[in-house]
Amino acid sequence: MKEYALAEHLYLHPTPGGAYHAVATKAHTPAKQLIRTLLQMESSPALTLAGLKDWSTFEDTEKAYAVLHHAQEAKWLQGLMAPLKCPNQPLSEILPELLGRLSSQAKVLLADSQGFYLASHGFPHEVAEELSALSADLANLHERRSGLLLHNLGLNSSAWSVVDAAGNSKMGFWPLYLGEERFVLAATGMPRFNCPEFATLIWILSRRYAGVGT
Repeated sequence: MKEYALAEHLYLHPTPGGAYHAVATKAHTPAKQLIRTLLQMESSPALTLAGLKDWSTFEDTEKAYAVLHHAQEAKWLQGLMAPLKCPNQPLSEILPELLGRLSSQAKVLLADSQGFYLASHGFPHEVAEELSALSADLANLHERRSGLLLHNLGLNSSAWSVVDAAGNSKMGFWPLYLGEERFVLAATGMPRFNCPEFATLIWILSRRYAGVGT
C-alpha cells in the first residue's frame, strides 16, 4: 500500500491538459469524474480529504488518494496557493476574447451540435456560419465511425484536421463533450490549448452546460 500525504494548504484546479482530458470524449473514468466535478465549481476548492472523497465519489481513502495521485502524475491537476474564481460574465462578452488566445492565427470559433456558433473570433460572420455547419458534420461523422478509428486503427483522438500536401494542419476541429451537450472548437493555424485561457473556457462551459457544483 502506497503512503500518500495530502497538501491541505493548496487549492485544487485542473490544468489546461486536464480540462481537455475531461471533455475530449464521452468516456467516464475516476480521473475524469474528479476533474469534471472541479470544473463545475464556482471557485477552486481547498484540498481536504473529505472534499477529495466527495469529488472522486470514493469513500475509500486509499482509492480517493490513488485517483488524485494518478491525475497529478498525468499533469491533469495542479495545486494553487490561492483559489481561482470562474468568470461569470455573459458568454457573448467573455468567449470571443478567450477564443482569440487559442490559436496562432487568432481565428477560432465554438460551434454547437446543431451547427450554430456560440462565439467566434477572427472569422467573418458568413465564414463562421459555414464552419459551424462543417464542425457539426465532422463531429457527427466521427461519432458514426469512432469504432473504426479507435478499435481498428488505434487512433485515440476525436479531433479532425484539414492538412496541406506536407501533412501540416491548416485547420483543426476538436469536439468537446460537456454533460449531454457536444460542442466543436474550430481553429486555424497552430492550436494553443496549453494555456490558462483554455482551462477557463472549459470551466465556463462546464458550469453552464454540465451542471453547477458548489
